[in-house]
Amino acid sequence: MIQLQIKVRPGARTDALQETSPGVWAVQLKAPPIDGKANEALIALLAKHFGCRKADVVIVGGLSSRLKRVRIDL
Repeated sequence: MIQLQIKVRPGARTDALQETSPGVWAVQLKAPPIDGKANEALIALLAKHFGCRKADVVIVGGLSSRLKRVRIDL
């Protein structure tokens, strides 16, 4: 299990994922922050990056915030 702190920037030109320090990531998403689309895109991007299923990625804090805590079960 991995716990990450993520700062999300929705509505960006491209999807990008960058580790700024150990356990802290900056994520840019093309998806808008409307109707949970950015959260869905975040889960898909993290699952692809870490090589796990989308069901293994859970947002445990900050669902409606740009600062999120995410748990990944590997």
